[in-house]
Amino acid sequence: MSKIPHDIISDILLLLPIESLVRFRCLSKPLCSIIDSSDFIRLHLSHSLNTRSNLRIILRDWNLYSVDFDSLDAAAAAESFDHPLQSGGGTEAVGSCHGLVFLRNSERNLALYNPSTRRYKRVPVSEIEPPDNSLKTGYVFYGFGYDSVNEDYKLIRMATFVGDDDGCEFIQYDYEVKVYSLKNDSWKKIKGLPFYLRFLHKPFYQVLHRRGYGVFAFNSLHWAMPHWPELGVRNSIVAFDIAGENFREVYQPDYGSNRLNFQVDVGVLEGKLCVMCNSQHEYVDLWVMEEYGVKESWRKLFSFRSTKPLMFLRPLSYSKDGSKVLLEVNDQKLVWYDWNKRSVKTVKIQEGPRSFGAEMFVGSLVQIGDGESEEREKKEAEEIEKAKANDRKRDDFLSVGFKLKL
Repeated sequence: MSKIPHDIISDILLLLPIESLVRFRCLSKPLCSIIDSSDFIRLHLSHSLNTRSNLRIILRDWNLYSVDFDSLDAAAAAESFDHPLQSGGGTEAVGSCHGLVFLRNSERNLALYNPSTRRYKRVPVSEIEPPDNSLKTGYVFYGFGYDSVNEDYKLIRMATFVGDDDGCEFIQYDYEVKVYSLKNDSWKKIKGLPFYLRFLHKPFYQVLHRRGYGVFAFNSLHWAMPHWPELGVRNSIVAFDIAGENFREVYQPDYGSNRLNFQVDVGVLEGKLCVMCNSQHEYVDLWVMEEYGVKESWRKLFSFRSTKPLMFLRPLSYSKDGSKVLLEVNDQKLVWYDWNKRSVKTVKIQEGPRSFGAEMFVGSLVQIGDGESEEREKKEAEEIEKAKANDRKRDDFLSVGFKLKL
């Protein structure tokens, strides 16, 4: 390695899969130094995103599974997704960003996890505090993303409240909104919330349509505001700027005259905000915002129809050649949709759950860890070194014995 220029070594390593890089860290200190450098981690992540490589899909029901993105055109197999919260019961994979996955068992059991390096960070507990003793916690929203301004990963939690004698949340109760900063390892309460935020949760709406998870795009997390015809509240998109830590509404596409005859949901395709316009469960129009914040930049990518009622549809990723898009349909299957040929191909996944939500994540070397994982890794390294030392002693002993016999 001393005779090979550093830049060439780095360029070669950029082309390797994430699993190889994790193993190669153990080969030598110079190699480990390159792989662990912040510049290389950033370049490798950018290369993976640009080439659609090192991608996997998390399938979530009561348990979590993962599927290799590159195997979707063949016989894809779901594998058990090992993670640090497995012993705590059913775990949600709420969101993923830059290879980090946010996991939740309860409001008191949260963690950030890098599946590629197996390092994790438990999020400190921050109690939800109802504004009145007569209220209790209702529906809780979460979102996870990267603050590129402050170079920080942030988690947002929005808690609704309900009275003891109420069957559901009511709009007269304000939300509690808190933001967790990984850099500071602390929570911060957001004040001065807009009134329209109270309409974000509608009983059973988020549960049935999986709209409780924030969608991360352009440094902001997004949720779909449900339509409340009885209150005169229209479909809208609510965004939380994780750098400025404030809420705002996002311009929507020009849907046409049937604005009140459909439901709106939000998604993301390669970092761009998407809107899914579901027209009475008959067909879904998929819109993509090419330039964030510019109303005129909305472009309708395609309309998706099905012989069965379309209760739910969300885009996950483009194919390697960009000619198809992977869709999650009705929480039951993944399909490839070729919008030029208007053809649909169902992805066959072995050993996977029958009903699931899907979450894309990219393998990365983004560093994260707490004392537990650091100590475990240190012990593993010491055990490896001890085993190598024992092997060397054994080889020396056998060598001496062989010479004595000669």
